[in-house]
Amino acid sequence: MSVVKEAGDAGHARYTYRLRVSSIARTALLAEWDRCRWIWNECVARSKKAHAENEKCGPARLDKMLTEARAITPWLAEGSSVPQQQLIRDFAKSRAKALKDITERLPVRQRAGMPRHKKKREALPTLNYTRRGFRLKDGRLHLAGNIVLTVVWSRDLPADPSSVRVYQDALGHWYCSFVVPAEVQPLPETGRMIGIDWGVKETATTTSDAHDLPHAQHGKKARAKLTRYDRMMARRKPAKGQAASKGYREAKKLRAKTYQKIARQRQDTGRKWAKRVVTDHDAIAVEDFRPKFLARTSMARKAADAAIGATKQALIEMGRKHGRDVRLVHPAYTTMDCGRCGARTKHALPLSERTYTCTACAAVSPRDKNSARVMLVRAGLNPAGVEGVRPPGAPLQEAA
Repeated sequence: MSVVKEAGDAGHARYTYRLRVSSIARTALLAEWDRCRWIWNECVARSKKAHAENEKCGPARLDKMLTEARAITPWLAEGSSVPQQQLIRDFAKSRAKALKDITERLPVRQRAGMPRHKKKREALPTLNYTRRGFRLKDGRLHLAGNIVLTVVWSRDLPADPSSVRVYQDALGHWYCSFVVPAEVQPLPETGRMIGIDWGVKETATTTSDAHDLPHAQHGKKARAKLTRYDRMMARRKPAKGQAASKGYREAKKLRAKTYQKIARQRQDTGRKWAKRVVTDHDAIAVEDFRPKFLARTSMARKAADAAIGATKQALIEMGRKHGRDVRLVHPAYTTMDCGRCGARTKHALPLSERTYTCTACAAVSPRDKNSARVMLVRAGLNPAGVEGVRPPGAPLQEAA
């Protein structure tokens, strides 16, 4: 098993902007989404039929289905073929991923589920356009089908986009997300390196005390407000088969607005911290931590509020953007190894034990700080001279 892997090159990046959508454009976008949603549901039905009859259901067959459907259905042919074809590509990728997980016999809880039907009142509109399906003219976004959208240019696009995604969020706001080649923006060298260990009490513990990321608890601070909106929705919940009341829709929108604010606060906190870490260090050893398993533990709520996955992704993307050396370290036994001599304890430390004491070299340090130093060692970086790390030849600290 490979312990360390590189985070990769710059690749591509997404630039997202808010859209100002007129009533005519909104009607056209929703009509396009209705057609795409119908095609997705038809693909789901064809996929289930193919599975029952032990037949193939690849993109080529689905493309043929789309061509035949557009030829005999005027309502479908009224829309652009670009987002419809892209939807079939997305469906094929989703189905292939689910079949691969089944073939590899992954546990059910780790598999990607087979594509399901998109319900009219639950699925949010998402339309993907390749380069031949859109153009930018006079600062406005022109989509296939004579749909013109006004873009709020909060920043300039660094290059010509290769594709765009137009979507609506739970609050009814419209956005466009352009895919452009990512440009590396190198930063001055600092000669420093850092090791990062993820946790729940502290979102990120590093070898530098100045760069530790405490748990911001954005979700906990908004819990009372969310509970209030949940009760409002519960009181106004419509009976099965009945349309939701105006009060129910308002309460649902308020709850969605609060969740969106929490998500943006977490994103802002993670990106600002990642920028500070990348600016101050040339090499970064990051624990390749997968927080998904915490969803089944008693720490699920606090772990979700910490947004470890989003913060880790922000750090990797920031490192790629600025050309830093980001190394992902496998998390196995990082809490059992000594960051100074490399010795491993004979048993796993319980979570209640927050101090690591090495029985070989008698070094004593906070548990998470020791794990952060282990990240540096496993990543092949020399921890000598790093903040908080003892240089070679320094006297060892006696065990308490």
